Amino acid sequence: MYDFKPSSTMIKAKKILYVSSEIFPFLPQTDMSYVGRHLPQAIQESGGEIRSFMPKYGCINERRNQLHEVIRLSGMNIIIKDIDRPLIIKVASISTARMQVYFIDNEDYFQRKSTYRDANGEFFADNDERGIFFARGVLETVKKLRWKPTLVHCHGWLSHLLPLFLKKAYHDDPLFTNVRVVVSLYNDLTTESFNEKMRSKIIMPGIKAKDMDFLEEPDAVNLAKTAVQYAHGVILAHPGVDSSIAKYAGSLNIPVMPYIDPQDPKSNYIKEYNNFYDQILETQ
Repeated sequence: MYDFKPSSTMIKAKKILYVSSEIFPFLPQTDMSYVGRHLPQAIQESGGEIRSFMPKYGCINERRNQLHEVIRLSGMNIIIKDIDRPLIIKVASISTARMQVYFIDNEDYFQRKSTYRDANGEFFADNDERGIFFARGVLETVKKLRWKPTLVHCHGWLSHLLPLFLKKAYHDDPLFTNVRVVVSLYNDLTTESFNEKMRSKIIMPGIKAKDMDFLEEPDAVNLAKTAVQYAHGVILAHPGVDSSIAKYAGSLNIPVMPYIDPQDPKSNYIKEYNNFYDQILETQ
């Protein structure tokens, strides 16, 4: 249990969708995976509703972590570059937290044995498509769950297209009407570049090239700026966040929360994050 007691009025309508590139114990412990594991549990134990999603990388042992496919949620195709990509949804429970994690899977994108790079340390050439598939896969699965979040909290570069999709492509869907978006910025990518045709792959009804000006040069920094562009609040979740991204966030008329070390035993990050959620939700 967490020492965390928000007011009952704050919790009444709080339903948070967590979308993370990494969650512990399915991947090694980092600031991102630590927050992805413990923050949703704390919000749930305080009376909020949560759903958590991450990619099902091939390095995640399905037997050890007791993953199983959710047939009723799987089966649809997501079209990228005019190719149908089957969406497979798996789920696992973190028994000590009484919490479920949903996994986005696809044979082409997520069954290789490493997360972002090949055995030679090279950034995967299709990481742009993996990000597109992951973001759309999460939103389509939430639609199948018929669950309406009040706030979406994005962690890590693989979640960075969600704010764009929510603002431009899914804004008319009743499940996502007036949803607020918080983006936590880490230092997971810094100098990496994506395929030069990334923007054309993202375009779909509601999204035009002009909605992604930053991605005219599709690199890690500009992808993060695209996430910030469509966010309602930003958390600096790593002490080494690229200064140009932090500066851009500060130039917008949105709340920006400074870094708090979540793994410091004296850290009050859960309380501060919850207060930040309330600040964002009060602006509706």
